[in-house]
Amino acid sequence: MTEYRSGFASIVGRPNAGKSTLVNAMVGAKVAITSDRPQTTRRIIRGIVTTPEGQLILVDTPGLHRPRTLLGERLNDQVHEALASVDVIGFCMPADQEVGAGDRFIATALAALGRTPVIALVTKTDTVSREVVAERLTEVVALGEEVGLQWKEIVPLSSVSRHNIETVTELLIAALPIGPKLYPDDDISDQELEITVAELIREAALDGVQEELPHSIAVVVEEIKAREDRPADRPLTDVRAEIYVERPTQKAIVIGAKGSRLKTVGTRARKEIEVLLGTPIFLDLHVRVAKDWQKDPKQLRRLGF
Repeated sequence: MTEYRSGFASIVGRPNAGKSTLVNAMVGAKVAITSDRPQTTRRIIRGIVTTPEGQLILVDTPGLHRPRTLLGERLNDQVHEALASVDVIGFCMPADQEVGAGDRFIATALAALGRTPVIALVTKTDTVSREVVAERLTEVVALGEEVGLQWKEIVPLSSVSRHNIETVTELLIAALPIGPKLYPDDDISDQELEITVAELIREAALDGVQEELPHSIAVVVEEIKAREDRPADRPLTDVRAEIYVERPTQKAIVIGAKGSRLKTVGTRARKEIEVLLGTPIFLDLHVRVAKDWQKDPKQLRRLGF
């Protein structure tokens, strides 16, 4: 009988490489927010995958990048801490973009780790032809040779069509040490509820915003509370949250004309939060200005970074 395995896998890659979508696909539920905006992920998200062969704790990291703000430096520090403490690493490189300087930057850092096995994951294969996928696989092989990194495996995949998702899960679990389950079978994440809800609101706020705005948006959930005096068959949960931006002009963008955009954000976020909580909610959103919060240590701490 095969011995049970358990441990941690870090999913890394440059911004917008498909890391969060892959984590969600492997877990089979939404534990990490996704967006076509780079650097969407700002926290270490742990998704939990339990199979008969093992239990895999997936660490979805912020995209490793050259930081331009204090927030960027702290996000990079999170990534480096995660890399130093995991059993195996999945390195995402999107099939719809050539392997470039950002990938080389990360691969060089991974090569310096030494013994931690690295599986190269060529994501988003559903967006390109087979010929392009073949080109990308060749580039990945060359990248490993260039930086002195020996891939444990190279796997093309699509989180959307689920092509090779089970294969990736099996390969990551096979690289874990022998050990017991770390979480109950039905757990899919160890993230605090308030953080998960805040991330779902931020995902809704990111949709369709201008280029400079995504990095300036932060969300803090102030309260999640079941409303009293409701009948058992008609529960309602009150969720109160603050959306922070850095400038008054950004506040105007998030709110929109006569509050139209904030209403759209609330409608989208409410649907996701109701699925998460399993109950109807009343979502109370407010937009605040925290000037240049990405560069201010005190405000970063207040916003949870």
